[in-house]
Amino acid sequence: MDITADDSSKTKDQSPAEVLVGKRLRVLRTRRGFSLRSLADRSGLNVNTLSLVENGKTSPSVSTLQQLALALEVPVSSFFESEPIEKRVVFTPANERPQATFGSTQMQNLGKDLVGNVVQPFVVTLKPGMGSGDQMIVHTGHEFVYCLSGFIRYQIEQVEYFLNAGDSLIFEAHLPHCWENIGEDTAQILLILYPSDEREEPGGRHFSLKTMQKEINMKIAIITEDGKTISQHFGRAPYYLVLTIEEGKVIHREMREKMGHNNFSSQPHTEEQHAAGHGMDSSSHNKHVSMAEVIADCKALLCGGMGMGAYESMRQLNILPVVTDLRDIDAATQAFIDGKLIDHTELLH
Repeated sequence: MDITADDSSKTKDQSPAEVLVGKRLRVLRTRRGFSLRSLADRSGLNVNTLSLVENGKTSPSVSTLQQLALALEVPVSSFFESEPIEKRVVFTPANERPQATFGSTQMQNLGKDLVGNVVQPFVVTLKPGMGSGDQMIVHTGHEFVYCLSGFIRYQIEQVEYFLNAGDSLIFEAHLPHCWENIGEDTAQILLILYPSDEREEPGGRHFSLKTMQKEINMKIAIITEDGKTISQHFGRAPYYLVLTIEEGKVIHREMREKMGHNNFSSQPHTEEQHAAGHGMDSSSHNKHVSMAEVIADCKALLCGGMGMGAYESMRQLNILPVVTDLRDIDAATQAFIDGKLIDHTELLH
C-alpha cells in the first residue's frame, strides 16, 4: 500500500498521507475506547493537535507519532498500514514498500506484517532541515542507523554524531536521541528498531522526554515495604509510596496502605502457581482493580516485579506500569523523571 497515491477524499489542503494517517489514528483511538481528551492526557499532546491530525489538517512529526504509539500501545507503523496479516517471512520489492509521508519526511516499512513485530526496519527519507521532531526520544532495546545518502546529525544524550553515506550507529535506545538532515540535499537512512523484550511492540514505547519530565501535578506510585526500597512483589507489598512531581521535581511524598493477597485470603490465589499468563481472568482483574483504587490519581506505577495479569490490569486502568530492576526509590524516581527508566517486562511472571 502506497499512501502517497491519489485518494478520493483528498481536498486541496489535504494530502493523502495526512488523510489516511488521521483515519488510522481515529480507528486506533476508538478501538481502545479513548476520547480525544483522554488520548491527549495519555500522550501529553494538545487535544486540538490531535483533532487536526485526525481530520487530515496537519502532518504529525515522527516524535508525535511515537508519543501516540506509546499512548495507544501500538507500533509506529500502525498509523500508515492496513490491518496486518502476520507472516513469518516478509519479502518487500523495492517498488512496493508501504510508505507514509509526514511533511517533508517519508518512512517506508521494510517489515510489514512480520509476526510479533519483533524488529521494525524503516527507510527514512528526509528533506534538508527535516528530522525526528523537536523533542528527544527514548525507548527500550537498541536502535541501529545506517546512512544511505546525504548528511545526518544524530544526537545521543549530549553527544553529536555526523553520518555520511556508509556511516552507521548502534546504541542503547533508552539514551535520549534525535536526528536531523543538516545537509543541502535529500538524505536517506536505514532505521532499525529492536526492543529489549519480544512482548513489546517496537516503536510502541517511544516517548517524549518533555511529556514525562514536564507534566504538571503528575503523581506516580511505587510499590514498597519501607518507603525507601522498591518491592519485588506487587501482590504482597503493604504500601504505595505516592510521589507528586512538578516541573521534573518531587515536591511531595505520601505513604498509602495497599490491599494485598492477605485481603483475599478467603479466595483462591491462582497466582501462587506462577503459570504463564496467570492472573488474567476476570476475578483476578477485579482484585487488581481493588488494589489500585487508592492510586487512581496516579499516572504510573513502579514495581520490582508483578504478574502479567496485574501488569495488564494497570494498563487497562490507564496507570502506566514500569517493572524496574532498580531497588532504591530515589534512584528509580530520578531515572523515571529523566526518561531513562527501562520497563523490564522480562521480569513479569
